[in-house]
Amino acid sequence: MIKIANVSKHYGDFKVLTECTTSVSKGEVIVVCGPSGSGKSTLIKCVNGLEPFQSGEITVNGISVGDPKTNLSKLRSHVGMVFQNFELFPHMSINENLVIAQTKVLGRSKDEANEKGMKLLERVGLKAQAAKFPGQLSGGQQQRVAIARALAMDPICMLFDEPTSALDPEMVNEVLDVMTELAKEGMTMMCVTHEMGFAKRVAHRVIFMDQGRIVEDDSKEAFFANPRSERAQQFLAKILHH
Repeated sequence: MIKIANVSKHYGDFKVLTECTTSVSKGEVIVVCGPSGSGKSTLIKCVNGLEPFQSGEITVNGISVGDPKTNLSKLRSHVGMVFQNFELFPHMSINENLVIAQTKVLGRSKDEANEKGMKLLERVGLKAQAAKFPGQLSGGQQQRVAIARALAMDPICMLFDEPTSALDPEMVNEVLDVMTELAKEGMTMMCVTHEMGFAKRVAHRVIFMDQGRIVEDDSKEAFFANPRSERAQQFLAKILHH
């Protein structure tokens, strides 16, 4: 579903990504972790063309992201993206946030989009909040709306960029529960997260990044039991110790 081959990206002399190679099969859940500034978010944003890259190739469902002829807007309409800070339209109701892209990008009728939106809000436990505005909801609720909005586009895969890092600790689980359900249903997912409990529970593989490189790309069992690199061992010791 997603192929990343020898991808490098730099800002001037600063290398953000160096020769990154990995792939995500249909139905696979990959957790990308690593210290701050290791390139995790940049890598995931390159997957749907939100960040350009200088060399290498990324394909999503056979479509080349870096090809100038690729219609990135069309590609992004099939790739769900959930950001750290929700990115909801503050002046629109929750339901309107779910309806707008369906009608404008997918060409669905208002009624059809409305019905789909309400079903998805029910699925993430927020149907009763449909008429409210984002500012009236908690962070955890807003992030669940953001996931529902991404699902409204019938994505072929989902990208999550630290979806719980801006949340109060007690709201983290309500978002992870929705993501866990998606994983169980077979959604192809690439998640940048520090939530190691989620990784242990749901991931098929864990990618560990450091200084713009993919240092480890292994099954979750192998990664947690016996990380090969010293850097990953240090990272896990710090994160799991608490």
